[in-house]
Amino acid sequence: MKLPELFFETIFHLIESSIILGSLGVVLLNDIVYSAFLLGFVFVSVSFLYLFLDSDFVAAAQLLIYVGAINVLIVFAVMLINKQQSNNTFLLLWTIGDGITFAICTSIFLLLTRVISNTSWSEIYLVVESNKNEKLISIDSIRRIGSELLTEFVVPFELMSIILLIALIGAITLARGEQMIVVEDKIQN
Repeated sequence: MKLPELFFETIFHLIESSIILGSLGVVLLNDIVYSAFLLGFVFVSVSFLYLFLDSDFVAAAQLLIYVGAINVLIVFAVMLINKQQSNNTFLLLWTIGDGITFAICTSIFLLLTRVISNTSWSEIYLVVESNKNEKLISIDSIRRIGSELLTEFVVPFELMSIILLIALIGAITLARGEQMIVVEDKIQN
């Protein structure tokens, strides 16, 4: 996209902050249903990030795979859990394990921040080569992926959609909790 730099940075920071806030909501909210929906929001925000960085195919794959399949399965798994909901949205009671986990995650975050900030990204071989070629993924490669999916790999592609449909119907049946009535034929002698 050819956008003014200030506008580009503003939208980019807005998308980044929505990803960070959504991820914090996934981790910090006590209600598992809200966490599942916020995870879907994070997946959509990541696809907007890919779209904003001119990776149209990756953005579409992100929406189809993560939002369309994985998050739906997570929501159905949440529906199967009959957990008692508490009135408290944020649970501020920490255990020893929570403190240890927080310390480990904070140290990993600080280590990754230091490594990322000290890395000279302009000298990495793949970045230099991609700048020479300008476009690694062209329209032709995306068309090739689409044509391969709909010609050579059409049977596995359709079988996967049928398997996902069967899983969806099974999850709905389990979530509704209907009892199956089994009629037994009694053989009279």
